[in-house]
Amino acid sequence: MNSYVTSDFKLGIICGGQLGRMLGIAASNWDITTYVLDAVENCPASKTCDVHVLGHQMNYDDVYNFGKQVDMLTFEIEHVNLEALRKLKAEGLKIFPDPELLAIIQDKGLQKQFYAEHNIPTSPFELYQSSKEILRAIDSGKIRIPFVQKSRAAGYDGKGVSVIQSASDLPKLMDTQSVVEEAISIEKELSVIVARNESGETKCYPIVDMVFNQEANLVDYLMCPANVSEAIEYTCQQIALNIAEKLNLVGLLAVELFLDRTGNVIVNECAPRTHNSGHHTIESNYTSQFEQQIRAILNYPLGDTKIKTPAVMVNLIGEDGYSGPVYYDGFEHVLGISGAHPHIYGKTDSKPFRKMGHITVLGQTLDEAERKAIEIKRNIKVISK
Repeated sequence: MNSYVTSDFKLGIICGGQLGRMLGIAASNWDITTYVLDAVENCPASKTCDVHVLGHQMNYDDVYNFGKQVDMLTFEIEHVNLEALRKLKAEGLKIFPDPELLAIIQDKGLQKQFYAEHNIPTSPFELYQSSKEILRAIDSGKIRIPFVQKSRAAGYDGKGVSVIQSASDLPKLMDTQSVVEEAISIEKELSVIVARNESGETKCYPIVDMVFNQEANLVDYLMCPANVSEAIEYTCQQIALNIAEKLNLVGLLAVELFLDRTGNVIVNECAPRTHNSGHHTIESNYTSQFEQQIRAILNYPLGDTKIKTPAVMVNLIGEDGYSGPVYYDGFEHVLGISGAHPHIYGKTDSKPFRKMGHITVLGQTLDEAERKAIEIKRNIKVISK
């Protein structure tokens, strides 16, 4: 049996943002040594991992050399140099999730084609090479407004998405290889996280209801349990389990879904890692998503995913109009609210719409947690000094 706890084993984490930071905390609870690769000297994970190696996740040499220092690689982001990962895997390094899974998820076009090939429900789509090609398709009637354009590469945290509601939005088109999706009449935006280990054991977390900041295209807050029927929850979880099996996942997969106004559930996109929609699990579930990722990649038994108490998670996002050394205005007020659990990510500078932290709010009921969350949102602002 492999011994990972209190041993010479070194776990490598590629990228050291807030997800890497919280993954480092989870690993440290079991005395697992962690290395993190990140190009920012004082990145959030540098404070929680044992060794910080300076380097960029898209640089071949940085990723390859980092991989030679550790016994296993995992990620907080899917945008990583694939050729370096493939070379390391060929040389025997364990990498979870697998580089070929990352290749599918990195490219939103391949991701949509994967759904279509495996009969996974998703919105109708077409692939385009440029904005000119999209405009020609509009003129010919092949594309109807409204629609959503997504860059095939490097989309993350609301970036790489253009929502075209009318002809006046066409100047927002990105001139890049992209996916054009038919607009969906959305009732709810949902997320479910599924874990799978090497032995094939799988577990789903209860689904969450996500409310987005439309200006930033980022999650504003989320609620768990989601206010949906048992049938909808079952459908969401079965879709997530199916995707995890088809991808031969080892690790975590966050599946973002739309519930449309006719009651259909369709997949928006996936991320093969811990996710913003799972932060509440640190306090509200028996096993946090971060501990679960550790369990999955080490092929340990997966933890209990049940909810201990209802929760609302509020993202702390930099206020528009403020850039510079961060100041959390109203932080002390939050500490006076029962059931509020703040998490500050350690980013020294705030920028408009930058994720700076989150607050998980627990309550005996979801209504109670939501009332507290509304008070928190009114009283805390992420600004600059």
